[in-house]
This record gives sequence, structure tokens and C-alpha cells, in this order.
Amino acid sequence: MSRARRGAAVGVSLAALAAGATTGAGPASAQPKNAPAPAADCSAAYRIEQKLTGGTTWRMCWRYDGKAGLVLEKISYQPKGETKPIKVLNSARLGQIHVPYDDGSVEYDDLTGFGFAQGLMNLDPGECPGGTIKTVKVPEAWQDPNVKGLCTTTRARGHAYRMQGDTANKVYQAQSKDLLVYTVNQVGWYEYMTEWRFQDDGTVTMNVGATGSLSYDDYDAGDGRGWPIGKGDRAKATSHSHNVFWRLDFGLDGSTKNRVEQYDSTVTAPAAGDRAPKTKTTVTKVGKELAGDAKAYRWWRMVSATGKNKDGHARSYEIVPGATTKYPGRSFTKHDVYFTEYDKCEKFATNNPGCGNGHPKSVDKWVGGQALKHPITWMNVGFHHIARDEDQQPMPVHWQGFSIVPRDVTAMNPLTPSELAWQNGHWQPRS
Repeated sequence: MSRARRGAAVGVSLAALAAGATTGAGPASAQPKNAPAPAADCSAAYRIEQKLTGGTTWRMCWRYDGKAGLVLEKISYQPKGETKPIKVLNSARLGQIHVPYDDGSVEYDDLTGFGFAQGLMNLDPGECPGGTIKTVKVPEAWQDPNVKGLCTTTRARGHAYRMQGDTANKVYQAQSKDLLVYTVNQVGWYEYMTEWRFQDDGTVTMNVGATGSLSYDDYDAGDGRGWPIGKGDRAKATSHSHNVFWRLDFGLDGSTKNRVEQYDSTVTAPAAGDRAPKTKTTVTKVGKELAGDAKAYRWWRMVSATGKNKDGHARSYEIVPGATTKYPGRSFTKHDVYFTEYDKCEKFATNNPGCGNGHPKSVDKWVGGQALKHPITWMNVGFHHIARDEDQQPMPVHWQGFSIVPRDVTAMNPLTPSELAWQNGHWQPRS
């Protein structure tokens, strides 16, 4: 057990880290008096339901896994104008946090190897302004298993849109709020803030923020790889990477039979007579498992096999990668996204326990050409942490994450003002 993680292991047996139940949950605190009617998908203790100011309602269930931490399930989105919820995700959770150190001394798989879930922290009411802190029963807890550790609240996002009307007398604009769901888990000296933001326009953003403290045991990078922290040039903090994986199981319109499409655009120089370069976009249907790499003019979407919007277009969600520093040191971190066929034992992107029978333990080895009938999405977002003087003390939060954005889920912007609702498609001004 290495220097930076030594403090996290006080009172914890190795057996407790390796074993343990996979799931647990505890009673939620009381719902607000104006809460919507209960959903049928789960009991009130495990339900999150929020109507946002733009008229959108998000619904989901939650549970707490003994390795993955917070798991959100049966996630649906109902904007104004839709008569029933639109199912988006069967489940969404972290798939791993892989932390290799630059000097080659050690690397960690925080979810399956270092008790991430058991490090759930109690939240102060001031950390969940205007919201509710739910009590979570932590499986294989190191201390008190009942932790006030799940915050659900709303947070302002700023403009949802702004548009000048036909005359200077009219401006269409709206301010938005997100449903924010988050936990804080301590691993060693780090505290990971895992947040899920559900916007009123249907966008979902997943972020992990690392904060806490630089380990005092790590000021020993004598190989020239570290960064000097404090007076002079003697104490160098060891640099390292945080490679965060998420696991998404889409269930668009209630079906697992979604299809994956990849879009690539090419830009060519202007031909004779052209006023500008030309851009051509092509689509590739991803019928088999894929290890994908993000690059300029490339994107993916998950398409519903059954549902269409009111314009007759197939509903889908576009995957929007965030800023990343791709770590080339391991085979499983060499790609930005993996689409694998569902296998109930494939739960964690690295150091995956529980499959047995020689089954590979990392996501890159699961891409074997199998047909995608029930695709699982694994996103990998990396951050190379070279410490700085400003990282002490405490360390400012550094974020990494990505989004999924609705594409043709609704026929128009779900926040469209009623007086503009007629402007769908190729509209012409009214006389």
C-alpha cells in the first residue's frame, strides 16, 4: 500500500475491500410538500423527481453499489408538450477511476481496488442549498453505514436561449435551472465529487471533480517528474493521471435495442468558382463492438429502435466528449469511447471482478466483434494532474466529464415559447 493512499486504509481490512455486497440503499429524507405524484418505477425512498422551471420533469431511481457508488436507473425526461415520460437510460454510473503515477511507482483502480464506495462522505446542509440530502446505507461500511451523502437540488445555469424578435420591441429569452444530483467520496487524500446535471432541454452532463488535499507523503519526486511545491525547489509533488470511466446503458423509449451511428465530416479546399471550402458528412452504422477515438469532425449518437418525435424522426442522443488528456500507458485508456454488447458481468472498465472463467478484466478486451443488439457505452475522460502551488490547501476542484445531448427527441426546442410554436421546419413570416 503506497504513500498517498495509506491514510485511507485506517481500520479497513483487505478482505473488506475485496469482498462485500454489491448494492445497498437507505431511506430518503422527506420529500418536499410540492413533490410530484409518486412514480411507479421505485419506492419513494429511492425516487428522484423534479419539475424544472421550463416545464421539464426528470424522473429516476437511485441505489448505492458497494463498488460503483451512486447508480441512477430508469431515467426519463418529460418536457412540456409530451403526454408521457420519454425513457432515456436504463442505468448510469461510474465505471472506474484509474490513477497511475508518473514515476511508475504505483497505479490504482479506485472503484474496485481502493474502497471508493465505502468512502461516501456526510454532506453539510450548506453543500446542498435549496435541496434535499438523502441518507444512504453504505454496503461494507467502514464506520457508520448510514451516511447523509446524496444531494438532490436545482442550480441556475444562465440563459437557456435568447432571440431578438422581428422588431426591436420583443426579446425572447429564458433563464434555466438544472437538476443536480451528487455525492462526495473520499479515497486517500482525494475527495471525488460525482455530479449528474439534468437540464430542462434534455441534456445530461456527467462530471467528476477531484478536490481534497495533496498527500504530504508525495513530496519526493526526485526523478525530475514532479513539480516543486512550497519554498524553493526541494519538495516536488508527484504527478499522476485520473482516468475516469462512465458506464451508460441506454434505454431509449423503453427498448435496449438501440443502434449506434458514427458521423465523420471532411473539409475540402475551395474548387474553381467556389466561394468557400466544402464540408461533407457521412454516417457509418456501427453494427459491431467498437473502440472509438474522438477527433475533429467526428461524433456518435445512440438511436432509438422504436421511438420517433412528432416530426417522424428517430429519437437519439448525441455523445459529446469533454476535454481529455488520453493516457497511452495502458491498453484500456487508449480509446475515448467503447461500445460493447451487454454482458451482466462486465461492470467495471478495468480490474473488473466477478466474471470468472478467464474472462478479460478490462473493457478494451471486450471489444471482440460481437454484434451490438444491446449496446453499452463506456466513456473515458483523462486528466493529467501536475500539481501547482495553488493546489494547497485545500485543493481547488478540477473537473472532467462529458454530456449526452438530445437529437430529434422532440420536434422543436422543448422550451419554445408558445407564440413561436408554429415556426417548425421551413416556416415563413406571417403577413
